[in-house]
Amino acid sequence: MDSLITAAARALAVGDPLGALKRVALREDAPALALRGIAMAQLGDLGRAKTLLRRAARAFGSKEAMARARCIVAEAEIALVSRDLGGSAKALDAARATLEEHGDRGNAAHARHLEVRRLLLLGRIDEAERALAALDPSPLPPALRTAHELVVAGIEIRRLRTKAARAALGRAEIAARAARIPALAAEVESALLVLSTPAARLTVRGEERLLLLDEVEELLASRVFIVDACRHAVRDGSEGVSLATRPVLFAIARALGEAWPGDVPRDALIARAFGAAFGARHADESHRARLRVEVGRLRTMLRGLADVNATKRGFALAPLRAHEVAVLARPVEEEHAAVLAFLADGESWSSSALALALGTSQRTVQRALESLAAAGKVQSFGHGRARRWMTPPVAGFTTILLLPAPLPID
Repeated sequence: MDSLITAAARALAVGDPLGALKRVALREDAPALALRGIAMAQLGDLGRAKTLLRRAARAFGSKEAMARARCIVAEAEIALVSRDLGGSAKALDAARATLEEHGDRGNAAHARHLEVRRLLLLGRIDEAERALAALDPSPLPPALRTAHELVVAGIEIRRLRTKAARAALGRAEIAARAARIPALAAEVESALLVLSTPAARLTVRGEERLLLLDEVEELLASRVFIVDACRHAVRDGSEGVSLATRPVLFAIARALGEAWPGDVPRDALIARAFGAAFGARHADESHRARLRVEVGRLRTMLRGLADVNATKRGFALAPLRAHEVAVLARPVEEEHAAVLAFLADGESWSSSALALALGTSQRTVQRALESLAAAGKVQSFGHGRARRWMTPPVAGFTTILLLPAPLPID
């Protein structure tokens, strides 16, 4: 490797892409193409970066397996940043294995971190945790240790283990200072803000207040009977019932939870649970009969946790063990809040990537994006398969780091 390539690589390692380009911008050999691609990625021109890295991988050929593997890892990072989550992870895994075989532990660890970050974005937390457990961070340089601790913090936050998350972010902060890379320090600072951002809205006895993530963790560990509108579940301590596939039952449970210790009139429950489906302005006897059926189903689902008692004017929730009822919801609720929560990370997303992350169809996501765009809440750029959606951070919306993990009851 000649002196200009070495100098460009060192510039990139300390976060100086312009310094790297000054040395290799006019060169077309494989190492220079790879370094130019990484520099363009650091400058934010991801399309140009991807093209340069693919050219570099072809130029290296099969005889330079380690160099090609490094290009594949760099391209995988670009895919992650541009939220291109639909591709196969096999190429990245093969590149990581090649790097380990050739003794390039640092880039192999970077590939592992990219794999874990992709799994986290897709909500596959168990897989992410297993993949990260295979990596020993102790011999890594400061920049990679920072990345490692950020991934650890991401897993801990999704598990609602805020003490462990703070410890990981503290270690990331120390490593970022040692690395002396401003972009890394900014990423750690941004991650720390998550822990001081409202993560949920709590309703108890008709009064509402916002909760931080550690307060949510404390609430879920308490003996309070919780109607969880973040995951559409009901729980009492370690026991609970998921109502994610029973929207009518959950709507009734939430209305009863918000009114506790009082009751909810029958007409109000009808309007809350399925008034829109009936399309009627006034409840009649058929609506009340349907409500009795649904309340009976809810009693069956909540057996052992709570009862639903009939009152003169409606129904009331009666926990069997807990002495308090709370309703936990997102800080801001609207029709397409889940889509906005993902876009609030400030990155550009394709509709297909959002569909993968949300576990729904691409057409459903496209309709949501079109509705949000019409309301001026999101914007798009590009056309066809290259179209991406993004929005500036939305006040009051938590990011995907908050409350995405399934409850132990799920």
